Amino acid sequence: MALREILVVPHPVLKQVSKPVAVVDDALRALMDDMLETMYEAPGIGLAAVQIGVPQRVIVMDLARQEEPPQPRYYVNPEILWASEETAPYEEGCLSVPEIYDEVERPARVKLRYLNYQGEQIEEDAEGLFAVCIQHEMDHLEGVLFIDHLSRLKREQAIKKVKKGVKAA
Repeated sequence: MALREILVVPHPVLKQVSKPVAVVDDALRALMDDMLETMYEAPGIGLAAVQIGVPQRVIVMDLARQEEPPQPRYYVNPEILWASEETAPYEEGCLSVPEIYDEVERPARVKLRYLNYQGEQIEEDAEGLFAVCIQHEMDHLEGVLFIDHLSRLKREQAIKKVKKGVKAA
């Protein structure tokens, strides 16, 4: 496993639409292992492959609390089959938009289909933090960042703040 660099706004790769994965093989599992290690190190709870410069439809997540053992999850070619009309606000942040947090309104519940680490097809319902996180990460696969859900002014301020922070580092 290896740590990968996480791209930050306004890197152009983050705006790319990710390509579907043809097969879950050892090379893809190695990528997912690297993504998970990178996400834990950051630290974060979700990471899309495009955030490390690989525009493929792959996501890793771990929503375990600090005191719980790790619960890594892998999503290959995820798709939302259904989303509730009911929405819920949640304060989101992103490893590609460091130090920026803001409230985003998303469907409260979704039903998704994806391939897991072994390449098996899974259908699953998500709500709460799980629903927020999977939708946030799936946005990345479409070249959408959580700040794209904010007003233009808030989005521009966020990008300016990130750029300033990157220069200072």
